[in-house]
Amino acid sequence: MTTPSNGSAGRLVPNTAEMDYRILKTVASYEQAQELVDRLSDGGFPVEKSRIVGTGLRSVEQITGRMTTGRAAGRGALGGLWFGLMIGLLFLILAPASGLMMILLALGFGAVWGAVFGALGHAATRGRRDFSSIQVMEAESYDVLVEASHITLAAQVADGQPMPEDTEGTR
Repeated sequence: MTTPSNGSAGRLVPNTAEMDYRILKTVASYEQAQELVDRLSDGGFPVEKSRIVGTGLRSVEQITGRMTTGRAAGRGALGGLWFGLMIGLLFLILAPASGLMMILLALGFGAVWGAVFGALGHAATRGRRDFSSIQVMEAESYDVLVEASHITLAAQVADGQPMPEDTEGTR
């Protein structure tokens, strides 16, 4: 699957299908892939010619606890406090004479309304999702890819050999 490259990141990162990349090494963890690219960098290899690609992606959801209406109201109140602080500071900037009282009122209203909306939002699910969780993407393995024109050099540097002096034109 490819992604459109319309934004500035698309101009910086060429689509893998548009470039001829070869697998330098496949490793089991992202840390191992980072370590390999770091070794290439330490050896003087032009690491902008490489990329790390996760394969076998899967979504993992870690359940962090039971979600009750009270807990949802508490989380809503915390979010409302932040919103109230932002509104209070805005009023303080626009009307400095109101001072600390305006900030405290905004914090109070933010917490109350955040709790109300948090509780109502949870109640609206009617028990279909009575838990909280954190969701992440994991890969089964990671391929360290290098542009085909630099694969031999990358393999040499990865094996601990020094960068040849006459490779200035390849950077």
